Parts: sequence; structure tokens; C-alpha cells
Amino acid sequence: MKKIAWALALFLTIPAAAMAGEEVINITIGSNKEAIDLLQTNLNYVWTLVAACLVFFMQAGFAMVESGFTRAKSAVNIMMKNLMDFSMGSIAFWAIGFGIMFGTSGTGWFGTDGFFLSGWEGPDGDQWVLAFWMFQCVFAATAATIVSGAVAERTKFIGYLIYSVVLCAIIYPVFGSWAWGSLLNGSGWLEGMGFIDFAGSTVVHSIGGWAALAGAIVLGPRLGKYGKNGEVRAIPGHNIPMAAIGVFILWLGWFGFNPGSTTTGDSSIAMIFVTTNLSAAAGAIFAMFTSWIMFKKPDIGMSLNGALAGLVGITAGCANVAPSSAIIIGAISGVLVVLSVVTIDKMHIDDPVGAVSVHGVCGAWGTLAAGLFNMGGTNMKIITTQLIGIGAAFIWAFGAAFILFKVIDMTIGLRISKEDEMLGVDITEHGAHAYNDFQTLN
Repeated sequence: MKKIAWALALFLTIPAAAMAGEEVINITIGSNKEAIDLLQTNLNYVWTLVAACLVFFMQAGFAMVESGFTRAKSAVNIMMKNLMDFSMGSIAFWAIGFGIMFGTSGTGWFGTDGFFLSGWEGPDGDQWVLAFWMFQCVFAATAATIVSGAVAERTKFIGYLIYSVVLCAIIYPVFGSWAWGSLLNGSGWLEGMGFIDFAGSTVVHSIGGWAALAGAIVLGPRLGKYGKNGEVRAIPGHNIPMAAIGVFILWLGWFGFNPGSTTTGDSSIAMIFVTTNLSAAAGAIFAMFTSWIMFKKPDIGMSLNGALAGLVGITAGCANVAPSSAIIIGAISGVLVVLSVVTIDKMHIDDPVGAVSVHGVCGAWGTLAAGLFNMGGTNMKIITTQLIGIGAAFIWAFGAAFILFKVIDMTIGLRISKEDEMLGVDITEHGAHAYNDFQTLN
């Protein structure tokens, strides 16, 4: 106990050497406001960067989910896409995307400065822009990697790289500036209306989900996915335990995604942790029961996606809905994701991992729910604003991504050949097997 007391005493008393002499000034926290403010500022930096680390770890979760839900002959390609989403996305966001999203905006449509991190004042200046950039960078990479699973097993690697760069540099940042621009130097038209999307159900997840929908439509389904009479054929994933571990990693990462969006180390993060967790749990449970009713067995894939659906659904309202409301939001997300996956499959849109349903559909629901269950009260103005934001996100993201994928397809080509697809993207695009000397073509 004595050691703990001494440590606490040292923590609460900050010695600072005077610059102009030998005198040592003892600043006692609690009696000195400047010292308290400095401690809070430093805590904000630490919490924001720790949260960024958690969100970065989500890249591993996405890679494992997508790989597990697809075939062994595509695992290398999926790992490469996730690696390049973050690597190339980081450079694109540093050079262009961050300025568009958070630069000064006179119109509310996009930022016009801050490119190449020009807002950084050097090591002697304010360092917050660096911490803020790092946190926002991992968000941009998340939006990009959502698409990876929806276009899995049939996409040319070079075509995917071009898409990833454009999404991180332009598509995601433009909408982000509309909703979040004022978090730094911007001022978006959508946030000016009172749009609620605290951590990105729409800004991150629906943008990625609607881009995924565009990619899946332009590419067309995998060979053998649909029969001659239109029947849907299952193409089972090769490693469901890997996919399950990926979901647990994503669940953990979301504790950085949502609470970290405060960028403040204070008591406000406690409720956000709770609402995030409760919604995920409810999503998994209700997806399980929905699949049980529909398929006569509790489906593992649907249950895993149910947890992710609950996480996506609560992301917009995690800071402004009560824990009990979070359970309702997650439960509806869990039901929605099952119904959406089945419906999209019947539309002959091949989405191997359910990315459109998890991120696009449940992202839209979560954004609406943030207005419906707002603890400060709700009205038609709030609901209308949420619907405008949802609609704007779909029109922008789907439209821009559809054009982008079409241009790629008409120029360098987007889809691999039939022969290459049958052999597998791993060997044809990368000259490698994920499980050498152990793998079959399926």
C-alpha cells in the first residue's frame, strides 16, 4: 500500500524546472488549472492513439473474416488486398483525402487545404493534427477494405488497387467532409443540418457498403454461384474458425472505433463501450434465431455477421442512445442482416461475405436509429435529416463507385478470365498458394 501511495503522490505532483533559473516549482494537481489542462490534453492524445491502434487491428479482423468466408484458393489475394488497402490508402489519405475531408471549406462540400499534412506546424508546434490524422486514417482504410469481401475471388489485383486509392483519396473523404468536416477546419453542409453519425454508421460503413454493392454489380457473380434456372448455389467458405476469430477481433477493435471517436479521455467513453457491446451481442443473438427459424438450423455465418451488423448499427448513435435502446438497435440489425443477405442473393448479386448487408443496409438502419432513439428527444426534423444523410450517402458512394468500377473495367479490365477464376486468384494474380502442399483447387 505504501508503494501505491508513493506512486500516487508522484503522479499528482509534477516537478517543473524554471527556464530562467535554478528554482524548482512544484505544481500540485488540483490547485493548478494549467497542470490539469495539460494532463487532460496528454490523456486525449494517448486515448486517441490507443483507439487508433485498436481500429488498425480491425484490418486483421476484416482479412480473417473475408478469407474464412471464401475459398482457400483466394486467401492470398484477400490478404494482399487488405494489406494494400491500408498501405496505399494511408498514402492517398495523407496526400489528398485528409485535406478534402477536413480542410477549410467555404461551400460545405469539400476541403481546400491541409493536403500532404501541410497543417502540421513541425515538432515545435501543436501536434494534435498528427494524432487526429492517424485516427482518421485508420477509418479511411476501414471504409476501403469493406469492399474487398464483396468483390472477392474474381477481381484483377491492379484494378482493385486503383479502386482502393480513389476511395481513400476522394469518395470517402468527400462524404466525410459533409458530415464531419468541422471536427478540424471544415464545415459540411450535412452536419450543418444537424446530421447525427457519431462514429460512422453511414460515413464509414454505408459508404464502404454501397461501394461494395457497385463493385459486385459491375463484376457479376462468381462462376457457379447461380444455376441455369436461377437457383442460388452456396459456395462455402474454407475456414469458418478463422472467420469467427476475425469477428472477435473486429468486436474488440470496435471499442476503439466508437469510444475513440470522442478523441477525449474522459468518462464519456464508458457509456459508449456499453452501448457498443450490447448492440453487438443483441445482433448476434437475433441473427442466430432468425437463421434458425428460416433455415431450421442456427447458422454460424449469419450469427457472425449478426454481431458485425449490431456493431455497425450502433456506430452512429453509440453516444446518444441509452443502453436499452442499443439492444433494440442491435436486435433489429441482426434480423435485417439475415433478410438482406437472402434478398441480395435472390437478386443474383454475389457478395461472398455479406458486406453490402452488414455495412450498407445496417449502416443505414443505424443512422436512422440514431435519430429515432436520440436521448435528447426526436422529431420529424431530426428524422428527415437522417434520411437525407442516408440518401446522400447512397447516391454519392454508389454512383461514384459504379462509375469508377465501370471505367476500370473498360480500360485495364476489372475481372479475371474464366480460366484464371477456376484456377484461383492466388496462383494467377500472385503466383502463390495460401496453404502450399496442402491445398486443393476448392
